[in-house]
Amino acid sequence: MARTDSIETDDCIIVGAGPAGLTAAIYLARFHLRIRLFDNGSSRAALIPRTNNHAGYPDGIPGVDLLLLMRRQAERFGAVREEAHVDAVERDGDGFVVRIGDRTARARTVLLATGVVNNRPDMPRDLHDAALAKGLIRYCPICDGYEASDQRIGVIGTGDHGMREALFLRGFSKHVTLVAPGAAHDLDDACHRALDEAGIAHVDGPCTPITAHDDGIGVVTAAGPRRFDTIYPALGSVIRSELAVAAGAHATDEGCLEVDSHQRTSVPGLFAAGDVVKGLDQISHAMGEAGVAATAIRNLLAERAPLRR
Repeated sequence: MARTDSIETDDCIIVGAGPAGLTAAIYLARFHLRIRLFDNGSSRAALIPRTNNHAGYPDGIPGVDLLLLMRRQAERFGAVREEAHVDAVERDGDGFVVRIGDRTARARTVLLATGVVNNRPDMPRDLHDAALAKGLIRYCPICDGYEASDQRIGVIGTGDHGMREALFLRGFSKHVTLVAPGAAHDLDDACHRALDEAGIAHVDGPCTPITAHDDGIGVVTAAGPRRFDTIYPALGSVIRSELAVAAGAHATDEGCLEVDSHQRTSVPGLFAAGDVVKGLDQISHAMGEAGVAATAIRNLLAERAPLRR
């Protein structure tokens, strides 16, 4: 039998402590609400070597440093973060039961800020992470296309998704090559025309092995080995929305949670913010959604019972 983690019911339990979850925690704690964060320590923001388009940091800031500062700010106002994996979020009357292993916790509302996981190219994790830290592998052309300006850029992807990413990066460099992991038929005639018109080279895979060097990153293709300054895997991602979907929340075919203008899912009392929601996957956007969600949560709780000090 699962044991109850706390006799008291929290006003809100936040699942995920990336930029969205931590922003919501700061807001909710400053609303004098009783909150907790459960976090498994896998925020994508921690993998960013240095973000340079986050306003307020003229010299940029590493993702791990940004998360640390946000955690300290949330803790300053009384937010409690616990490193734990949440197994389920279930409706319980007007509130929720959150299951963490053999424990349960109760909350009046829940905010999911669980984000997504990028699909990685086929290479050992330690080599991948080292290349990512050096900027040899990048995942977000919106975030860091500027840093790849005029470089030799390889995009590993296929179909319409790979084509769109290559076309986006063409705005930063004329040296862009799309490497399709599969066979030639993975790119249809319309993709070939669009790439040709933009001056983007395109070759078939395979895309392994991928080898990192001091002066670039190598990819083996059907046309032989290619060397790039950086590569962008455009292989899609896994949206971590399963907790909300299992609780009855609506999601897109890709798995992105559908929310209204107040970040409310289709399940009353269940909110979502950040990359797990359909929209722009950006730190600033996630933080804005979190502020909206936190305020909506506060107002919902006030409607149920007056909030007084």
